[in-house]
Amino acid sequence: MTKVQKKVRITQIASANRRPASQTAVLIGLGLNKLHRTRELEDTPSVRGMINKVKHLLRVEENF
Repeated sequence: MTKVQKKVRITQIASANRRPASQTAVLIGLGLNKLHRTRELEDTPSVRGMINKVKHLLRVEENF
């Protein structure tokens, strides 16, 4: 049997303009760089850390 990884859906809801460069880099690392873009990523500790750093710019859906 294979393990089913949990997924998390993130959508960018705020602009990265006038934000520190580190936050812009985190958004690019998550695969987001424009408003209303959505990505589905595996729910891992590293992804959770990145989401936590820019949570004020994102909408997160865990169980979809």
